Amino acid sequence: MNRQHAAKTLSPELKAALHDGLVIPAHPLALNENRKLDEVSQRALTRYYIASGAGGIAVGVHSTQFEIRDPKHNLFERVLELAAEEAARANVDRPFIRVAGVCGPTEQALREVDVALRLGYDAALLSMGGLKDRTESELLERTRRVAERMPVIGFYLQPSVGGRIFTYDFWRQFAEIPNVVAIKMAPFNRYQTLDVARAVVFSSRRDEIALYTGNDDNIVADLLTTFRFDVDGATVEKPIVGGLLGHWAVWTRKAVELLDEIKRVRGDDKIAKEWLTRAAQVTDSNAAFFDPAHHFEGCIPGIHEVLVRQGLMKGTWCLNPEEKLSPGQSEEIDRVYAQYPHLNDDDFVAAHLERWLSER
Repeated sequence: MNRQHAAKTLSPELKAALHDGLVIPAHPLALNENRKLDEVSQRALTRYYIASGAGGIAVGVHSTQFEIRDPKHNLFERVLELAAEEAARANVDRPFIRVAGVCGPTEQALREVDVALRLGYDAALLSMGGLKDRTESELLERTRRVAERMPVIGFYLQPSVGGRIFTYDFWRQFAEIPNVVAIKMAPFNRYQTLDVARAVVFSSRRDEIALYTGNDDNIVADLLTTFRFDVDGATVEKPIVGGLLGHWAVWTRKAVELLDEIKRVRGDDKIAKEWLTRAAQVTDSNAAFFDPAHHFEGCIPGIHEVLVRQGLMKGTWCLNPEEKLSPGQSEEIDRVYAQYPHLNDDDFVAAHLERWLSER
């Protein structure tokens, strides 16, 4: 094991912000009609997220398309670099976490970590997708290796898009790994989300790990949820404090406002039932974007479609030509736009779009 790298850790300011709860959009990839990187639009997207008040960005993740790592595209480093440059240029006066998506077998993951560290990223969102032949013990060791280099955000990815089911014991051991700072729970399943929350609460590092929702189908309810368990005779509570979400790659300004509002009410003894209605509205919108009607085949183009309508991207093109809007998906996006006009941030984008696209 190579131990020449001293582990990077989160600054106290970033750790505090992570535990308070942040909006972290999963950054898309902007392409032109030739399926080549559109750097102007790519930079504009990062500027949009920063201006929206997001508490960070996650780059090189599922929404950024795993194909960026394919040698014929060779975009992983460049895409991370563009986002890092824009974050540095913005010089935001609030904690802003830069998360790099990291995937693949251990050696690939460590190479990606080295790129992320060189570019100034703060944490790695460690995907376990595409590793179905690895045992849970092997994946835990992989996590330890990555965490020896930089802070890790765990990622429970739903099986529908390449993830797998893990045992409670896996997450219990995962939570004990030093330098794991958060877990993004995205199994799109209440039972498996509970497994993670319970595992963290029963770990010795419960106060070191922030719970984040990646359940795009249950965003509002997750953010209003505090888990409560009896641990050795004491009551221990653990809330889901924020989200790292593909859904928050669109209508981001409204997502920031939503989380701010939830923070104001989550300590109340009673929550207005209107929150359940709002939760259903957000989930309905997500269904249009993420395309569960076709097993999520249109989830990335669906995000793109909203950004195209706002002028932030030129087209819905993906590196994989087979990834495109599903039949009827555009009409579904029309529907949720009409049904829930209070959820979009089109006016905010329109007011700043020219500047985001024109700055060099």
